[in-house]
Amino acid sequence: MMARQLVLAISPPPEPTFENFAPGANAELLARLREMASGALRESVLYLWGERGCGRSHLLQATLRVAMRARLAVRDDVDRLDEAAQIALFNLINEARESGGCVLAAGPCPPAQLALRADVRSRLGWGLVYQVQPLSDAEKAVTLRAEAERRGLRITDEVLWYLLNHVRRDLPSLFAILDELDRKSLERQRPITLPLVRESLRGLDM
Repeated sequence: MMARQLVLAISPPPEPTFENFAPGANAELLARLREMASGALRESVLYLWGERGCGRSHLLQATLRVAMRARLAVRDDVDRLDEAAQIALFNLINEARESGGCVLAAGPCPPAQLALRADVRSRLGWGLVYQVQPLSDAEKAVTLRAEAERRGLRITDEVLWYLLNHVRRDLPSLFAILDELDRKSLERQRPITLPLVRESLRGLDM
């Protein structure tokens, strides 16, 4: 019973901010997002794209969190917009360009490759377009260790590199595995060793 109570006390992940985003090769993108949030960016449209787990949604939420201008509109996963939502986004971008607002949008690929209306694709490409660059393995290792330390977990280099070589390597997946390891370690009152990692991952779609 006590172990179950400990499991329920696992700390939740921190809210997305610029400070807890691992920048890697995305320093320029972060600078432009900070400018947009402060109202200093001259472009009215900024579109960012990247592979699953690269941090697109994190960056959108972080920008919205500190935005000082009320006329910042954020649209994530634009590839999933239905016809009505596409028309709304088209009008939103036009309005932003005419009245000084800003639109921050994100999707999985460059604007020209999106399966959207042609006029929406062209509007998304009007302003700044950035690919969110994935972290290197070394950068992921540093980020994963820092997240483990934030949770009060001790993981060895052996465990760290085992994870980076045997599971999905995007940060959301890696952090979800940390959650599982945290639970297993508390439930069984065992340190996070390689045998515990293998046992915890058995049956998981990772």
